[in-house]
Amino acid sequence: MSKEERNITWQQSSLNRQDREKHNGHRSRALWFTGLSGAGKSSLAFALEQYLYEKGVHCYVLDGDNVRHGLNRDLGFTAEDRQENLRRIGEVSKLMVDAGLIVLSAFISPDAQDRNMVKQLFEADDFIEIYVRCSIEECERRDPKGLYKKARSGVIPHFTGISAPYDIPEDPTLIIDTEELSIEEAVHEIVQHLERVGAFQLPQPVSNAIVH
Repeated sequence: MSKEERNITWQQSSLNRQDREKHNGHRSRALWFTGLSGAGKSSLAFALEQYLYEKGVHCYVLDGDNVRHGLNRDLGFTAEDRQENLRRIGEVSKLMVDAGLIVLSAFISPDAQDRNMVKQLFEADDFIEIYVRCSIEECERRDPKGLYKKARSGVIPHFTGISAPYDIPEDPTLIIDTEELSIEEAVHEIVQHLERVGAFQLPQPVSNAIVH
């Protein structure tokens, strides 16, 4: 530990996570969406955010592209920079969980060791790994950003799924197959899981039945 590090002390708030969760009306969790480019991670995370917001749940999406516009704009795409990118997002996600929020992090995060590094920042029940499964063929067919085309032509080197590996999660909390499920169906599956683990209690829908 350096001399400078010895002078750093964690400042404790008079409020704790439980206070914030009680104020928000639900438990906080970190949802980590991993999968190939084009699998639907961001689309799913933002759709889930919209659904939860409409139900009064305090949540926020950390998207892989968005954070590189600001927080991580100094990082490139070397193995070391990718690892640092995820480490920073893991630390930010941890702070957001402490703030009583449900944080939805959508990152390719292809390396199993890097994902495990992030997972180790959290208590076991706080981290939900969601493998957004989609075949490379379908991802390439979708190619919403034109990245696969650039990777095939050599413009983008070390592209996950083409010229760089993706470690399929061995034991994710959830597997969402976006070739089989619509966005709405996928959101429903994740919400059901959050309900099962007691993250929140969503209001029951009002019945349309006519009372005689």
